[in-house]
Amino acid sequence: MYKTQREASEFLQGFMPQLEQTPQQREVVLCAPFTALSVMSTSLHGSRVQLGAQNIHWENAGAYTGEIAGDMLTELGVRYAIVGHSERRQYFGETDETVNKRLLAAQRHGLIPILCVGETKQQRDARETESIIINQLTKDLVDVNQEQLVIAYEPIWAIGTGDTCESSEANRVIGLIRSQLKVADVPIQYGGSVKSNNIDEIMAQPEIDGVLVGGASLEPDSFARIVNYQ
Repeated sequence: MYKTQREASEFLQGFMPQLEQTPQQREVVLCAPFTALSVMSTSLHGSRVQLGAQNIHWENAGAYTGEIAGDMLTELGVRYAIVGHSERRQYFGETDETVNKRLLAAQRHGLIPILCVGETKQQRDARETESIIINQLTKDLVDVNQEQLVIAYEPIWAIGTGDTCESSEANRVIGLIRSQLKVADVPIQYGGSVKSNNIDEIMAQPEIDGVLVGGASLEPDSFARIVNYQ
């Protein structure tokens, strides 16, 4: 929940020029608040940066105050939608059942969902990481087309805490996630206190295809350094 339309436009002015040397095969997606999507869509038209939303509802329309429908997003040129982010699960009652319905809705509208899975500190300390994540994947991915999917592993205990998951451990868990999928080349990202000073090490891991960035994406120079990892 950051950035007004004006602030989003200012961000792009500082960020976009820094992509001139970014390798073409790197995909860059900005998942903005709903109110900023329109102005960003206009600014990003014809550029290499894709637009993403932070959520999507499972119905096409209806009495669901405060929610957003697929058509409302695709009309703005949105290509991706985050589904099941830990903050949605933690603060807003998101369940694996509603995550599954949102995933299916995103794909129905031609959007690529970014499914977030991950464990809490309590679950990790109880050595339940593997069982929690396998359980999430099993329930979340029912009838989901894995050819049109991105998964993000975000250990909840590492989000905004500064307590980054060791890159080798993130790599191990992402390998576990991949072993549960029917499609081997689903892009799997790591998210959790990703910063400009740890991105090179994270992206050197063989199982990690990309990153889902939170706080470090709010400042143009910081996020550009992440996009331009070595």
